[in-house]
Amino acid sequence: MTKILAHRGASRAERENTVAAFTRARELGADAVELDVRLTADSLLVVHHDARLADTGRPITDTPFRLLPDYVPSLDDALDACAGMWVNIEIKNDENEPDFDPTDHIAELVVHALDRRNEPDRWLISSFRLQTINRCRLVEPAINTAWLTTEVPAGTAERVSGFGHKALHPYWEHVDEALIRECHEYGVEVNVWTCDDPEAMKRLASWGVDGICTNVPDVALAALRNA
Repeated sequence: MTKILAHRGASRAERENTVAAFTRARELGADAVELDVRLTADSLLVVHHDARLADTGRPITDTPFRLLPDYVPSLDDALDACAGMWVNIEIKNDENEPDFDPTDHIAELVVHALDRRNEPDRWLISSFRLQTINRCRLVEPAINTAWLTTEVPAGTAERVSGFGHKALHPYWEHVDEALIRECHEYGVEVNVWTCDDPEAMKRLASWGVDGICTNVPDVALAALRNA
């Protein structure tokens, strides 16, 4: 059965990547939450999509936690708010952004934070940077990982499987039934991002997609009930 992941929480109903958005996702019946992780100047993991604060333009990585806006939660507080759901933790580590970490130390910090909770089956770590999730696999193979992509070149399913990752997370418009079938043949799940179109959701589910990441989990759940 296709699972519904609330993209940055129920981000159409509440401010994205906030405790309120994660709580609302659970209330709306989402199976999971997707959220974004970055590192502050004082080495605390926090949940925020952009590398810079919207009001000042200051990078998260140059800002201590106490100076962040109140709505930016620590990773621990965010995970607490996701009780009852599994969580896709996206590690933001883009070489074009101010907090790029070529050592992937942030991957180790995320894995250790999840390990402390002793619930490995609840977590799925993803990143657009393949080296980052490879590092997660090396540090803690018990926690599942997924490779985020936009397009899907030939051979991607085999590559994901070869690195031991559980899932591929492609942009939904670049997914067809053949790709889902190929991934499943390699034992790789497919969770697409970020689809808010009910008819497209129904089509993806009919093809056997494993998960749909969406800003509107309530719309998604209703669409799949009526498929």
